[in-house]
Amino acid sequence: MQVTSVTPLDKRRYKILLDEEITIALYKGEVKRYRIEAGGELETEEYEEILHDILFKRARERVVFLLKASDKTEKELRNKLKEGYYPQEAIDHAITAVKNYHYIDDERYARQYVANGACKKSRRQLSYELQKKGIDQELIADLMEECPIEEDKQIRDFLRKRRYHAGEASMEEKKKIMAALGRKGFSYESIIKVIGEFCDNEY
Repeated sequence: MQVTSVTPLDKRRYKILLDEEITIALYKGEVKRYRIEAGGELETEEYEEILHDILFKRARERVVFLLKASDKTEKELRNKLKEGYYPQEAIDHAITAVKNYHYIDDERYARQYVANGACKKSRRQLSYELQKKGIDQELIADLMEECPIEEDKQIRDFLRKRRYHAGEASMEEKKKIMAALGRKGFSYESIIKVIGEFCDNEY
């Protein structure tokens, strides 16, 4: 394998690009041990040794560390490992390892996420956030059906928090309120309906 480049990441680690496509990070001592230098060659057997003896273990430990901080989806963990310059083989190995111990479970994560957010986030916002976290679209749709999300109540709570007074609000104030609710993912129809029904005596 051709060593395309060797770039310092910090005082202890280097980012190494192999064959212009595989990126790994190694400590200074490891770089010296395998005599890795830009323009040089890394034997396939040496790469496999680095992968199995160093990077697999390091990737597993990194995933466990990340999960101790907070629960995460598979996509989030894969992204974190990629940001840390772990090659695909090490990422797949680490994810498989934690899956085998049930440390990650996207369905469990999604159900808990919806349960925690149902009283303060719209369906659209929850769906969007779960999509970004890599949750399957069908699972998201099922959870939106299963979990009661009282959007009208959330909108009324928002109006109270903003001290919205139906009888006193100017058209400009009403537009600002509607825009803020729209950004939270509530539908135009729901916003119009609740604002139309909202009375000052709801305080």
